[in-house]
Amino acid sequence: MISTSSKYAIKAVLYLAIHSSESNKIVAKDLAEPVRAPLPYVSKLLQELSRQQLISSHKGPKGGFYLTKINKENTLMDVVKAIDGEERIHACLLDLEKCNTDRPCPLHHVVYPEKSNLITYLSEETIDSFTEKYESVNRYFSLD
Repeated sequence: MISTSSKYAIKAVLYLAIHSSESNKIVAKDLAEPVRAPLPYVSKLLQELSRQQLISSHKGPKGGFYLTKINKENTLMDVVKAIDGEERIHACLLDLEKCNTDRPCPLHHVVYPEKSNLITYLSEETIDSFTEKYESVNRYFSLD
């Protein structure tokens, strides 16, 4: 499905969407705790997301990471693809290379409908709309 790295990346992007702006950039060390990942790991994820222009960054003494309005129009699938690549989300749960609809593995028919729903959701859900949904339930799930 999706990797732990992608889960961390989605949490980092969500945190940036809520807490950052061009005038309020966030440095990687301030993201490590809310994302609950080691700083070097978070730093690499942020660099890749920035390189792929899914988040914005500015170097220097007042530098850091932030999201622009354009960044927020990207989908969660864009984040997953940036970190995991295109193949991982479509891969067989048992890691069988030849598993497909015509030659299914024993779990294919159980997992495929749910995976298909997840792929559709991630492809349609923008960072902005995901942030709105998160903020409406944030009393239960906090990134702070």
